[in-house]
Amino acid sequence: MIKKLIIKIIILLIPGFVAKADYKVVLFGDSLMAGYGLDKKYHLSSVLENNLNKNGLKVKVINASVSGDTSAGGLNRIEWTIAEKNIDLILIGLGANDMLRGISPNETEKNLEKIIKKILNKKIQIILAGMVAPDSHGKDYKNKFDKIYKKLSDKYDLNLIPFLLDGVALNPELNLDDGMHPNEKGITIISGNIEKKLLKILN
Repeated sequence: MIKKLIIKIIILLIPGFVAKADYKVVLFGDSLMAGYGLDKKYHLSSVLENNLNKNGLKVKVINASVSGDTSAGGLNRIEWTIAEKNIDLILIGLGANDMLRGISPNETEKNLEKIIKKILNKKIQIILAGMVAPDSHGKDYKNKFDKIYKKLSDKYDLNLIPFLLDGVALNPELNLDDGMHPNEKGITIISGNIEKKLLKILN
């Protein structure tokens, strides 16, 4: 016991030594998770990783989000993303740009479902983060779009965050000047919502 403790202390004192993470989490989304307009230290991946580590969970969070990406774009690159070794969980946060471009909710749902299937085939856990369409898109569009994430999470028994921007959307104090992308304060709230899910799943 004492010998093992001494070895651990020696290893930690080695210059440049970085403790191996127990879990690897990938953020797979668009600009809302990519860190648009923010310094790297305020990117969701950085804030989330730091906070989880502070909570005693050794997690490596990889930022695989691409600004401007749609569900179709995500589908085109998911194979490359899941080629990464030893991924424990992927947080899917796509659909916002589909909605902004008025892409058919049916198309968005089909793309997300294909992404989900490819990830599950790799035996990787999923958190699905939803989006909400504005009323300006019309009642029919909003009804169809808003149902996508709950429908898919129920069908595939996924962990669900109903609305990624919950508590942040439409609040000027929590968003950049464009009114769409979260600022440092907004990222802190989003990270907190995700942390609660991850701590339950990975602990």
